[in-house]
Amino acid sequence: MAKHHIVLVPGLFGFAKLGGFDYFMHVEEALASRFMEHDASCEFVLVSSPPTGSIVYRTQVLMDTIQQRCTDDAGAIHLVGHSTGGLDIRLLASPSTWPERPDWFDRVRTVTSIATPHYGTPLAYFLTTMSGTRLLQALSLLTYVTLRAGGPPLTILAPLIAAFGRVDRFFGVEVKAIERAIDLLVRFVEEEGQAEVREWFEGIHSDQGAIIQLTPESMDIFNVGIEDSPRLRYGCVVTRMPPPAPLRLLRDLRSPASVLSAAVFSTLYVGAGRTSQIYPPPSPSPEVREYLERRLGVPLGNGLNDGLVPTTSMIWGDVLWAGNADHLDILGHFRGERDSSHTDWMVSGAGFREDDFDEVMDAIADFLLQG
Repeated sequence: MAKHHIVLVPGLFGFAKLGGFDYFMHVEEALASRFMEHDASCEFVLVSSPPTGSIVYRTQVLMDTIQQRCTDDAGAIHLVGHSTGGLDIRLLASPSTWPERPDWFDRVRTVTSIATPHYGTPLAYFLTTMSGTRLLQALSLLTYVTLRAGGPPLTILAPLIAAFGRVDRFFGVEVKAIERAIDLLVRFVEEEGQAEVREWFEGIHSDQGAIIQLTPESMDIFNVGIEDSPRLRYGCVVTRMPPPAPLRLLRDLRSPASVLSAAVFSTLYVGAGRTSQIYPPPSPSPEVREYLERRLGVPLGNGLNDGLVPTTSMIWGDVLWAGNADHLDILGHFRGERDSSHTDWMVSGAGFREDDFDEVMDAIADFLLQG
């Protein structure tokens, strides 16, 4: 029996693996068990996308990875992208993208985007600034250090926490404070992982094309130029976070690292909610709107977001699942109550837990297996 190839594409500032840690580890485990239950064989292909490289460059890396990993049999290929990774897979699947399509192209069956900014995110304006880029670098590195070593000491986090105490209404974060904290965090990384982390940082410094491309204006052009393939099935996962509230966050603030993460999330949430008045996401159909409002528990408005991406910007194809989760919860990076392997990457107070994650994975697996 030919196996299904599930190609997993990370988002902006993401990674396939970094220092031995797998960005999609929970997704892989969950989907593998569901395929096994259906007596279906699957193989996961992790794409080492440039962390902030242009969508075209990222898509070329995606294409090269599939060429290297998925040509040994005739099994179906499923494209699954988180955040910006969802744009990479749409570009790859577009019939007009490549003049000469590779032999494996006709084996692609599904295109699944998870919390993807199909119509851009207003946060991109902030991320094009030096303080915005440094902020996400610091958050990503903090996440890595916390997962690998249980969290850095307070002396390392103090400059970042202080910087966030002085965030102004234009998101003016103190760049020097963030850079000092990054230097300390890198030293806290285990020696064998430092070279890989520094290479990841170098990728961010050398190419930030995707950040500019995620503005609503740029995505307006992207969507005009990219067409869906009529033979493929497109599905999406839609997320939304309630506004950050101190009382709701308190139960998750268990360490200095979680205090910083909550501060970062609150800052990003405000920025992601500033929807463009000129280039807002289009209104969904009445049926989709009704479903989303029932699942999210609030009227659907352009200010809703998951901390990084507006909720209405995530809609593309069939909505496979919608619910309350932050941008990283949806991949299984939340505080687990039954399974301690689930660790919160972004403290948001979403309340997303194992049962919710199981629902998401059930919906995605069913969608892939239908193909």
